[in-house]
Amino acid sequence: MTLALTGRPGAAPGAPPPDLLLVAHGSRRGEGCDEMAELREAVSALAPERTVRLGYLELARPAAAKVLDEMLAAGARRVVVVPLMLYSAGHSKSDVPAVVLGGRARRPDVELRYARPLGVDHALLQLARRRLEAAGALGLPLAVVSRGTSDPEANADAYKVARLVAELAGTRLVTPAFSGLTWPTVPEALGELRRLGATRVAAFAWFLATGVLVERMREHYTAFEAETGVEVLDAGHLGVDRSVASLVLDRAAEAETGPVGANCDVCVHRRPWPGLEDRVGAEAGVGHSHLAADHLHGHHHEEPASGY
Repeated sequence: MTLALTGRPGAAPGAPPPDLLLVAHGSRRGEGCDEMAELREAVSALAPERTVRLGYLELARPAAAKVLDEMLAAGARRVVVVPLMLYSAGHSKSDVPAVVLGGRARRPDVELRYARPLGVDHALLQLARRRLEAAGALGLPLAVVSRGTSDPEANADAYKVARLVAELAGTRLVTPAFSGLTWPTVPEALGELRRLGATRVAAFAWFLATGVLVERMREHYTAFEAETGVEVLDAGHLGVDRSVASLVLDRAAEAETGPVGANCDVCVHRRPWPGLEDRVGAEAGVGHSHLAADHLHGHHHEEPASGY
């Protein structure tokens, strides 16, 4: 089962490529927003023939919906919206589509297409390996930390990421960890590695950018070292890289050439999960008009895969 957001029919052969709207979550930390701005610049440098804009869902300006309206007011007639998210969870399944659907409602005369999230892609896995290698962490027992969600499918993808990163990093001892909302937590994962005999471990954040959650992870590393004497080698996060910019363009190209379907086979909005049964068939963020408004709000929740 897939959820398609295809938009109007494609342009005629030879037409200029559509403009791109990159949608990030938003950050309380200026450094995280700076990294997203740097990624936008990297994408633009690889595709100078396109207009490439950046907008946020919350916690930072400009709001994605406002940026989209500005692009259309400036004359754009074809736009691909690319979510700067690593997993298919609430933001990419509901909140960013709300921006697309809202834009279509306001401007039915234009073509708006929605790309899929960056996902568990080999380019990102290879980048994680390079970060571990640069930190001198190849072969060490490893904790791979992802953003925790209430979506079982997204959390399962984090386990897949941990195994694949371990394959590339040459370690046979790895455990996934989460920033919050679900288990195992960072301290629990580090404790598991210690119980399995590790005296020195590496930790890598499967996050696009720094932010509150990445900073919190580092606090956990320091506290764990002080309590146990086990060294935690921080290998950082994915960060901005040419390979990430290229992947963004790959996702846009998929959306341009045909319909993109979000995998909903085991999505909480399509199949019941213990304690989450009321989400089946229910709207998530699509009806939350505040996501399209140009304002900051103070709702407390876990931050996205970008680390904001």
